[in-house]
Amino acid sequence: METEHTRAARPHRGLVGGYIRLMDTLSSVTAVLAGALLVTGVLVVCHMIFVRAVLGHNTTWQTEFTIFAITGAMLLGAPYVLMTGGHVAVTVLPDALGGRARKIMQFIASLIGLAFCTALTYGAWHYFIEAYSMGWTTGTVWNPPVWPSLLPLAIGSTLLALQYVANILRGDSDNGSSD
Repeated sequence: METEHTRAARPHRGLVGGYIRLMDTLSSVTAVLAGALLVTGVLVVCHMIFVRAVLGHNTTWQTEFTIFAITGAMLLGAPYVLMTGGHVAVTVLPDALGGRARKIMQFIASLIGLAFCTALTYGAWHYFIEAYSMGWTTGTVWNPPVWPSLLPLAIGSTLLALQYVANILRGDSDNGSSD
């Protein structure tokens, strides 16, 4: 007899399985990119400290670059965190309910998360396209274009919404956490 646990462990086949595997792969790839951005941000902070403290020079680009890199890392890493269940969650009520009520509650929460991410994705791409087409810059001393800092928001929110779909299709509405 097949139990709920063995059903969840069974790999999905066909189009749904391919989609789930694709999203898991994309989430893993962007997690590596997020890690590289995080390391780059840390290295630039070290560079900034060296230039200011040791050389006594002013810095013009390091603070802004670090903000962009670390924010981009957070946004691009979000789909992987959702996939692996690495996010912080308060599960007192779902754990107390257990069984079918828990699954329904988690499914509804996943749908709400998907709706939010879909709205965020729409706004992020709109904002990115506007910044790119209008040539917006930051207005700071360094004054880089704004669109590269908005691209991780658009890509990250898109992948996060698509990862929600993969988790729902997988039957993993509790976002990667185990029973």
